[in-house]
Amino acid sequence: MTITRRRFVKLAGAALAAPALPRLAHAQAAWPTRPIRAMVPFSAGSSLDIVARIALDPLSSQLGQPVVIENRGGAGGTIGTAIVSKAEADGYTLLIQASAHSAAPAAYPNIAYDPVRDFSAVIPFGTVPNVTVVASDKGIKTLQELVAAAKRGSLTFGSAGTGSATHWAAERLRVAAGFEAVHVPFRGGPEALTEVMAGRVDFSCMGISSALAFIRDGKLTPLAVSTLKRSSALPDVPTTLEAGYPDSDYNFWMGMLVPSGTPRPIMDRLYQETEKALQLPAVTAKFAPQGIEPLPLKPAEFDALIKKEIDINLALVKTAGVKFN
Repeated sequence: MTITRRRFVKLAGAALAAPALPRLAHAQAAWPTRPIRAMVPFSAGSSLDIVARIALDPLSSQLGQPVVIENRGGAGGTIGTAIVSKAEADGYTLLIQASAHSAAPAAYPNIAYDPVRDFSAVIPFGTVPNVTVVASDKGIKTLQELVAAAKRGSLTFGSAGTGSATHWAAERLRVAAGFEAVHVPFRGGPEALTEVMAGRVDFSCMGISSALAFIRDGKLTPLAVSTLKRSSALPDVPTTLEAGYPDSDYNFWMGMLVPSGTPRPIMDRLYQETEKALQLPAVTAKFAPQGIEPLPLKPAEFDALIKKEIDINLALVKTAGVKFN
């Protein structure tokens, strides 16, 4: 009787536990069954925000659920990123980040999350050229003229926040060209550009997506782009390398990450559907005027890029004495 009872209890326990894995598998297979939050840790109208909206609109249709963008700017993208690091790893919270993600450990040694341990990279949307711009009424026409002015007296430069891609691109240029400049951080790119156009800040190394409209309106003068080759969006503007400043280029990528522990089937579907969305003619047509170039990386390759950049950025801060305020 005792043996029979024990066997009954064991079988009953197994029966209760058995449905757990199928239920989990079913939940992953059915994903998504409700709206998805996409955190953009910079202000609306920033380069990252613009690119995210272009990419996520068709993704919503493909997944059959709204992908709702939430802008939470500040501290170089670390505020919004920290929120996602604490979110459930269930596929319903995405992080839309940029190169600021791999610059964060160098800019913010005491951040409340680990960019590698707490996140899994899904897919890059592409790379966006940073363009060094000044107010058109300043009369500065070339990057060399800006550097000369900076060497005569300290200038200021605006960014989308300490440790943001716009900050990092300017620091790379400043170190390469050998001049001093005072960093003025803002909550996002649009705020920084407003101050540059008003003449209260001297220059900015801003993503083309944010700056292009003001360049076309004649309010900003583009001096150079930070990419290895000229941007198709500004073909007449030289690169910082062409202007004569070695090691001044900067890779401003944008892409999607999720909290670590997100089930692999969900990550795989996110990758596949986003890759499909990025190849749609409607998306590539909107990306082209922004100067966005493809960056075709698998999740593991994207993770490796982030780890590599973190090491490079930490080394640059140490050897070049870059200071973050």
